[in-house]
Amino acid sequence: MPPRSPEMKRALLALALSSVAACSVGPDFQRPQAALPAQWQDRAGTRADAALDTAWWQQLGDPQLTALVTRAAKANLDIRSAANRVQQSQALRQVSGSEQLPGLSARGGYQRERNSGEGLNDPSGQNGRAPFELWSGALDASWEVDLWGHVQRSVEMAEADVQFSQAQRDAVGLSIAARTATDYIRLRGVQARLAVARENLEIARQSQRLTQTRYENGVTTNLDTANAAALVATIEASLPVLQAQQDRLINALSYLLAEPPRALADELRTPRAIPDPAPDVPMGLPSELAQRRPDIQRSEAALHRATAAIGVAKADFYPRVSLGASFGSQALAGSDLGSWDSRSWSFGPSLYLPIFQGGRLTGTLELREHQQQEAALDYQRVVLAAWHEVDDAMSDYAAEQQHHAALGEAVRQNTVALGTARDRYNQGATDFINVLGVQRALLATQSQLVDSATAAAIDRVRLYRALGGGWPKDA
Repeated sequence: MPPRSPEMKRALLALALSSVAACSVGPDFQRPQAALPAQWQDRAGTRADAALDTAWWQQLGDPQLTALVTRAAKANLDIRSAANRVQQSQALRQVSGSEQLPGLSARGGYQRERNSGEGLNDPSGQNGRAPFELWSGALDASWEVDLWGHVQRSVEMAEADVQFSQAQRDAVGLSIAARTATDYIRLRGVQARLAVARENLEIARQSQRLTQTRYENGVTTNLDTANAAALVATIEASLPVLQAQQDRLINALSYLLAEPPRALADELRTPRAIPDPAPDVPMGLPSELAQRRPDIQRSEAALHRATAAIGVAKADFYPRVSLGASFGSQALAGSDLGSWDSRSWSFGPSLYLPIFQGGRLTGTLELREHQQQEAALDYQRVVLAAWHEVDDAMSDYAAEQQHHAALGEAVRQNTVALGTARDRYNQGATDFINVLGVQRALLATQSQLVDSATAAAIDRVRLYRALGGGWPKDA
């Protein structure tokens, strides 16, 4: 092969120098400092000195709940859609990254022609008018020299989009895990209230039978029998409402697991206890919150993207240089394509220089700078909201534990009072209205105790979610 021409050498030298001189304009992204406390304030039911267990659903002490959360992470349609968006962003990142590399393509062609004998390019002689064949083939290469970081900043934006979509997926996953746990806890709470209602219904029916016997013996009046019957009817009326709530919650869990209505009925209709884990929640360090909470990570990714977009806007002010090269051959016969004499080549740069854009570039840069400022403010807002959410969740969890303890004592006292009232009524020492009042009070406090146990477990889930607890993403 003949030696390279001086022109080819100069072009290669220019390419090498341009690669060395390349730089990126615009600000480099700096991870913002999250304004969070050095230590969480001590509250009842929390441990500030212990690391947070991101598999928090396992700490609720219910294997069936753990299985449902894992199944939801695998089957839920919202999670699957969010995971698909991650794949889309990764594909776009690959597209952006391809701009950093030279493009290489091959082309080939064949055509049979005949020149016009009467046209502007009338060939001389009959040989020029005879049909002929033209064979060609070539390799083409092109590359934009990223002198000012336009391509690099675009790739940086695409990478930030990937991080944003991953954080969004984690936010959806955490939300679905928390919703699954919450609906499961509510289901067990409704089933516990059904058990309380049925237990009190049996007691009320016993009282009704006793009152009817005393009425038939002339010991009491029909007022007592009517009150006893009214209590039985009141409790019976609550059962269909609670059963409907149970069915709705089973359907809600079926939906989260991408199952049809009532698909989990056989699995979940059998009552189980409300999850009652150990009260202390390990809090971890506040400084870890920014790395755990998906909404903070999502906001950080948005800020990163907005910062890189400023670099793209600034690079648009500068010249853009592209290098193109082609090497091929062209011949009148296909057998001559491999001949060195049929070679053809070209190499050279192209330059684009924005001279007058009517203020478009300046306006775009100002827009990107204001968008970056807005993203920074949004990051501060999200961090502050997360701090408030954690503090509120801690307060709610601590208060509900105290509420639950007080209700437990009320149930114990009302149980004793009902036994005493029934004994006194059987002895004729008090009216049935007193028994009725105590039984209604017991039913109310028992229902409140169940609701409090449900609320305490849900508040624990809310606290885990506020702390940025994980979800079974590898399910």
